[in-house]
Amino acid sequence: MPRPPAPPLWNSFSLDPASRLSRQEQIVRHVRQAVLSGALRPGDRLPSSRQLAEELGLARQTVVLAFDRLLADGFLAMRAGAGTFVPAALPLPEPEAAPATGIGTGTGTGPAPRLSARGAAISALPLTPLRREPGLLAPGLPALEGFPWAVWARLSARLWRGAARSHLGYSDPAGLPELRQAIAAHLGATRGLVCDAGDIVVTSGSQQGIDLAARLLLDPGDAAWVEDPGYVAGRSALAAAGARLVPVPVDAEGIVVAEGRARAPEARLALVSPAHQYPLGVGMSLARRLALLDWAARSGAWIVEDDYDGDFRYGGAPLRPLRALGAGQAERSVLHLGTFAKILAPGLRLGFLVAPRGTAEAFTAARALTDRQPPGPPQAVLAAFIAEGHLAGHLRRMRALAAERRAALLAALERHAAEALDWGGAGPEMGLHLAARLRGAAAPGFDRAVQEAAWARGLQVPALSRYAVAPDGPLQGLVLGYGTTPTAQIDGAVRRLVAVITALRRHRGPHPG
Repeated sequence: MPRPPAPPLWNSFSLDPASRLSRQEQIVRHVRQAVLSGALRPGDRLPSSRQLAEELGLARQTVVLAFDRLLADGFLAMRAGAGTFVPAALPLPEPEAAPATGIGTGTGTGPAPRLSARGAAISALPLTPLRREPGLLAPGLPALEGFPWAVWARLSARLWRGAARSHLGYSDPAGLPELRQAIAAHLGATRGLVCDAGDIVVTSGSQQGIDLAARLLLDPGDAAWVEDPGYVAGRSALAAAGARLVPVPVDAEGIVVAEGRARAPEARLALVSPAHQYPLGVGMSLARRLALLDWAARSGAWIVEDDYDGDFRYGGAPLRPLRALGAGQAERSVLHLGTFAKILAPGLRLGFLVAPRGTAEAFTAARALTDRQPPGPPQAVLAAFIAEGHLAGHLRRMRALAAERRAALLAALERHAAEALDWGGAGPEMGLHLAARLRGAAAPGFDRAVQEAAWARGLQVPALSRYAVAPDGPLQGLVLGYGTTPTAQIDGAVRRLVAVITALRRHRGPHPG
């Protein structure tokens, strides 16, 4: 004779209205735990779904769905006309026979599984000083309201009406041939970078390109030059691959190549942003570019060129990339990274790399192992957007809008912030942000305090010191973006920022240094 339902089990169970778990999930976990711990034994009969729903004050469907999950997992079984029971054969070993790992049992017995030493090190690496929530003066974002919604919608609709099916299956891990061809043509026409579709691998942004470079071009323990201050997530990607980071200072001409040679002449790779250094905003001088290429040629090293916003230049044509300067040798040693995050939108997750000669197949294989392939439909839309001439017109509009906002930021700084910040006067000639140093002596961490206090006032202004390899060093300042903040709001944002700096200085008092 089957056992009757055991009221004590259910009397001990009550729903937690404050739990983040759904009511269905709470029932599933309670029954699963009871079966695995032995509180419910093989052959025990559970209350009917109707009875349990009445006891718990729930809709019956909630209980039915919970029971369905438990039946599918093998924790419960049904007997026609008799009810729902704990089966004799459980889906997992009995608790006393289970290995002492606690994996998947939910019993809490045995040590918890842990990350590998490498996994723990990777999880502790910093990603970005930025908060990803919106905020005025945020760097790293374009004018998203300038996204070409109408054209993009029309091209997308045309795709879905036509040959969209061909883009829903597996495709070339390097990216759609038509997109790679369009990118190659765009780079040749606008940046003087001569390459063909076979050199290009489509990525989900420049960050994936850096990660691929780190895994393909470096062995654990290899030295790698990184700009200091520099792109935090970029150097963390190198560190995740086991690189030994060698911080190299940046001055008004870009990375100090002579210092890199002095610190680690044997380095296997240099990660640089020549067109518009992040975060300081300087452009690498021609002399430094040639010196960097010379070092790579003499030492057999790689250069990873992060050209994240090189399309935004406000005086003359955009600077030519490193790969376009050194002919054959540069084509063999320079990995050029580009992204559509700044000229279209970061949410598209579309970028590209121009692989050094002879390495495209290796980068394609590594990319395939990461996530198989880029998504097909967005690639097809972007390919048409470029090939039909829409990107060229969009870029002109975006440059004009960014130039307008840049001028508004420089004017607001001149009006309100001359005593608090030093931004170099004329401001940057490229990009979507500028770096402003804090005037006067400031205690270590003061710019980080400004960042936090400004965040509470709706401003997204990361501290310059957070981009330094040693964040408690002398570098004190803020990174101010103008790409995504509407022109009409820039003056008020700067006044708000100056008020934050003034209040903090008054509260903390002058620094003795």
